[in-house]
Amino acid sequence: MPSHSFSFSNQTWKRLKKNKGALLGLVIIALATCIAIFGYLLAPDGSPNADLQTVEIQAKSPGYAQLFLKIQDKKQIPVSWFNQLIHGKPSNYRYLPISSYSIHQDELRVNKYVDEDTSIIQYYSIHQLTQHQPELAISQFLVTKTYWLGTDKFGRDIASRLMIGTRVSLGVGLIAVFISLTLGIFLGSVAGYCRGRIDAIILWLINVTWSIPTLLLVFALTMAVGKGFWQILIAVGLTMWVSVARLIRGQVMAIKELEYVQAARALGFSDSRIILRHILPNVLGPVLVIGASNFATAIMIEAGLSFLGIGVQPPQPSWGLMIKENYNFIITHQPLLAIIPGFAIMLLVLAFNLLGNGLRDAVDVRGDS
Repeated sequence: MPSHSFSFSNQTWKRLKKNKGALLGLVIIALATCIAIFGYLLAPDGSPNADLQTVEIQAKSPGYAQLFLKIQDKKQIPVSWFNQLIHGKPSNYRYLPISSYSIHQDELRVNKYVDEDTSIIQYYSIHQLTQHQPELAISQFLVTKTYWLGTDKFGRDIASRLMIGTRVSLGVGLIAVFISLTLGIFLGSVAGYCRGRIDAIILWLINVTWSIPTLLLVFALTMAVGKGFWQILIAVGLTMWVSVARLIRGQVMAIKELEYVQAARALGFSDSRIILRHILPNVLGPVLVIGASNFATAIMIEAGLSFLGIGVQPPQPSWGLMIKENYNFIITHQPLLAIIPGFAIMLLVLAFNLLGNGLRDAVDVRGDS
């Protein structure tokens, strides 16, 4: 049995490598996973939720650059590398957008940026800015930031929020697929193997759940358990197990009639051992395919719920929430602010669909069953 599983894995991988679309999807997913894990270390705005707001530079075009004066608000609090990786690092500075500056003895004169046509003259003591440390040059407190994907209506860096939002999309997909596969495989295998009254009850539950529109069911679960990141994980996961259960039930019903299963029964093996060790390993191919499809579906559902305001709540970044916050700019002067997160959703969903199609061809579900 182990050698058979090993050869099956090798054959699957060899077939998958020949599918360029599946490999492209796998590369995009791997890249998105790296961004999700190391987002706070890679993002230009590494503050929690990438929520550093500068309202004076709201809704700026991609590639916009702005000069800032860094003003220290509080003493720097050390943050461990792990905490920064998980939660981000709070900013110890207040960033003041300025148009120009000049130095007069121990005083810094700046033109505070208000909008393209307006600025306000303000004066700052160089000694106070440098925390009375004369060895620090004033140039260290003057920085230019480039917003490669522009800024949203709150003046936040869209590139940073897009990177941190990857964590939400992949997290929802991962947990939702785990919940759906766990429930679907358990109920489907029990129904297909036991048949009789147990099968009728589970099949009735499947049909009832299947008859309710997915979004309507998610709405109901979200209203019951509340709004937020963890609630949306549970709600999406509990709505996608039906397709898994139907598939597993059909596969188990076909496989349990094969000779090796009948031989296992004759040897006196328990039903749980037959299901776990002899039947389920032979339906992993279809499970992988439907898992990739459910991952893409979960990302779409989460984005739709966040867009409607009942998914991830601000200031936590989510691609659907970013579209909601910036969709008004589509008909004005900055359509890219809403198109960029929409393109990210499309790209990640396409990657999982390409991988799912490649897995379907690689495992050769019909031929292997």
